[in-house]
Amino acid sequence: MIDKIVIANRGEIALRILRACKELGIKTVAIHSTVDRDLKHVLLADETVCIGPAPSEQSYLNIPAIISAAEVTGAMAIHPGYGFLSENANFAEQIERSGFIFIGPRAETIRLMGNKISAIRAMKKAGIPCITGSDGPLSNDILKNIAIAELIGYPIVIKAASGGGGRGIRIVCNHTELEQSITITKAEAKVAFSDSIVYMEKYLKNPRHIEVQVLADGQGNAIYLSERDCSMQRRHQKILEEAPPPEGITTEISHYIGALCSKACIDIGYRGVGTFEFLFENGKFYFIEMNTRIQVEHPVTEMITGIDLIKEQLRIASGYQLSIKQHEIQIRGHAIECRINAEDPDTYLPSPGKITRFHAPGGFGVRWESHIYAGYTIPPYYDSMIGKLICYGENRDVAIARMKNALTELIIDGIKTNIQLQQKIMYDKNFQKGGTNIHYLEKYKFT
Repeated sequence: MIDKIVIANRGEIALRILRACKELGIKTVAIHSTVDRDLKHVLLADETVCIGPAPSEQSYLNIPAIISAAEVTGAMAIHPGYGFLSENANFAEQIERSGFIFIGPRAETIRLMGNKISAIRAMKKAGIPCITGSDGPLSNDILKNIAIAELIGYPIVIKAASGGGGRGIRIVCNHTELEQSITITKAEAKVAFSDSIVYMEKYLKNPRHIEVQVLADGQGNAIYLSERDCSMQRRHQKILEEAPPPEGITTEISHYIGALCSKACIDIGYRGVGTFEFLFENGKFYFIEMNTRIQVEHPVTEMITGIDLIKEQLRIASGYQLSIKQHEIQIRGHAIECRINAEDPDTYLPSPGKITRFHAPGGFGVRWESHIYAGYTIPPYYDSMIGKLICYGENRDVAIARMKNALTELIIDGIKTNIQLQQKIMYDKNFQKGGTNIHYLEKYKFT
């Protein structure tokens, strides 16, 4: 087993990793920026290293500084968490070349799945269903691009090949919009991802966002852990997730898509935890991307399976084969996760500042994942998510009832949060019914 790791992240995921390490007897090194000295995981870690100023490009994205922290502390491995450098193939490669273990897939796998065009090609080869599209990057030949769009059928969507986080996406409804949309998306992709390559897909009008959690040891063994429904989104970003998905996915469909994902992991030599993301419409799955890291929403899968995904990551990175067989996976009950963001609930603008009063919710089946505490100041430099509230029940109705209570108990004063929005969702009749699509939150006005 790995004996010491560098936690190359911050906030709630860094704390989550630290707790798993403590249970396994692994020593921890918390790296941090100058503004993050008082983060909870920094105060609890065995060792700490300040790696730079507050801006992430000078700290949490500073590859030489992170590797240097591993060198000076004698760590064996580096855990990237999610976000920041977690899906950066160059980062993974430099860690391995420096003699450390990257807790995640191999660099070549990250590159393969990080580019959506190569990922789609690999998935088609593995038998995974994909959306009808351009089957490659778009050229500068507008007539050729118009011909491709007409063959696919409008509306279509232009996507950045290296996109993520809801960025680099533009919907096009007719050929008069196409040339400008391609030009703008290429420019945005170049700035955001240093890659101007874009491609085209059919735009699905009424899909849900369903994803499949997988575990693979890179030694020929892979399993899937049911699906999650992440359809409650705004601006292409998730704000609520649940598992298993409500409505419309039969046991047969679940086993079919899960088995395909497991096979794909073996085909590409996948190692670690990962998530296959799909659009689901009219009873059919369509692959959109694979996340080669731990997901923000991993706790809902843990709650219904009883499997600690961070511990499994650490065991796989230590060279162990999977200790869990597919037939041993049992799904029990239902879990819902609400992302709690420091933001204006109406405008979604970030709301950094000092937390003057804080009270965490509790009770049976309630899980609070966060790094915040009373007196903690949320800096303006990073993502606005400050916590995750997860509620479990023997069925979905019980999970919703517990989430209603937990959101009422959760008190965060001094800043604005989206707690009220999450409460409105819990009381919404269509959400309670289940099966809302990815456009629902953008279009529906809660009363």
